[in-house]
Amino acid sequence: MTGPSTAWDPAQYTRFEDERSQPFYDLAALVDRRPMMRVVDLGCGTGALTAWLHRELEAAETLGIDASESMLEQASAHAVGGLRFEAGDIRTWTPEAPVDLLFSNAALQWVDDHEALWPRLATMAAPGGQLAIQMPMNDDHPSHVEARALAREEPFKTALDGFERRFPTLAPERYASLLHGLGFERPHVRVQVYGHVLPETRSVVEWVKGSLLTPYRERLDAETYALFLERYTQRLVEVLGEHTPFFYPFKRVLMWGRLAR
Repeated sequence: MTGPSTAWDPAQYTRFEDERSQPFYDLAALVDRRPMMRVVDLGCGTGALTAWLHRELEAAETLGIDASESMLEQASAHAVGGLRFEAGDIRTWTPEAPVDLLFSNAALQWVDDHEALWPRLATMAAPGGQLAIQMPMNDDHPSHVEARALAREEPFKTALDGFERRFPTLAPERYASLLHGLGFERPHVRVQVYGHVLPETRSVVEWVKGSLLTPYRERLDAETYALFLERYTQRLVEVLGEHTPFFYPFKRVLMWGRLAR
């Protein structure tokens, strides 16, 4: 598994903007408001939600980090006094000084080895600082299962060199234990199912094209990727059935903790 993709398509990702935004707001609701915080948003994307967070928290300064140039191009339009954006790889990036809030919405699932990552994240929080993280946890849904199964079949297996996207997320209770062991007080970890009413079953493909399928698109030529999408769509309809509209349940894990002073 590789790290975060740098080939994001902002237009595709924001096609379901309202549905993708709600978990961000739910995560922000877990944050203890304190005046003039120093905030980092790991995986800021287009920056629109980072700008909202900066205003909502009345932060002294907020820094958005993302590895995608196309996302950062859009994010730059939101930069104002106290709010800025810069390129960075979450796997290696560290702040110049510990921050009051380390925030990450739907980004850390792209980074391997959470057992090692969470201790590194803890070092980025100042004493009394907060950690707030949201990640998809829908790997067992047919939308994800069928993509992996298809990647193991030819001609895709050879073209992908054996790659298949499996996210490294841990069990929710393990995250709670990690936060506690790292000195975060009152760790809050929950799994929430977001129900998305899509126009039809095939709309699931459009949803995952903006996230799950991005690494497949990166690794396949245009013709092979088109074939991958065709077969993936057929398999999803076979498994899920033809429904108009289609209810797409999507699990996510939200967590928060405050580092002891």
